[in-house]
Amino acid sequence: MRTLISSAFVSLDGVVEGPGGEPGYRNSGWTFKDIEFVPEAYEIKGREQDEATAMLLGRVSYAAFSPVWPDMEDFAGYKVMPKYVVSTTLSDADLVSNWGETTILRSVDEVAALKETEGGPIIIHGSASLNRSLSDAGLIDRYHLLVFPLLLGAGKRLFSDTDKDAQKLKLVEFETYSNGVQKQVFDVVR
Repeated sequence: MRTLISSAFVSLDGVVEGPGGEPGYRNSGWTFKDIEFVPEAYEIKGREQDEATAMLLGRVSYAAFSPVWPDMEDFAGYKVMPKYVVSTTLSDADLVSNWGETTILRSVDEVAALKETEGGPIIIHGSASLNRSLSDAGLIDRYHLLVFPLLLGAGKRLFSDTDKDAQKLKLVEFETYSNGVQKQVFDVVR
């Protein structure tokens, strides 16, 4: 079974929306506003490209990343790996042509089936709604979180507020950087 890893920039109060400056969000760009850039805090992002064998995105994150990431040197590792987009509305005609193999999945059940295939880890970037659905379905195996010392108050959260049983996590990696950002890597305990 493949490992499904959720990678997120998250505020201390759990907000994940608009971290990189995506338009249309109240606090858009919060990861670099008033937060000193410390390169070592982002080491995990390069490691994710080296270790992942596929990328999974929701429709909104695909629409935000696909026009930009294919031509960015920082994300060159993702260009060649297979990508999966979970959407009930996208068609093949909506996919960009310069970002390699991309497959549309129509449901959480199809993500569960993808996890059963041969291959290495699958990384999820952004995709707040998809993350919540996959977490609620018990499909996420690991969280790579960069937690920023901010309280944003409003915005999409990483975790849903559905009534479900407690889920234990095991902290497997942790570091705090000079700018107050914390790296927290958790394995989901089953």
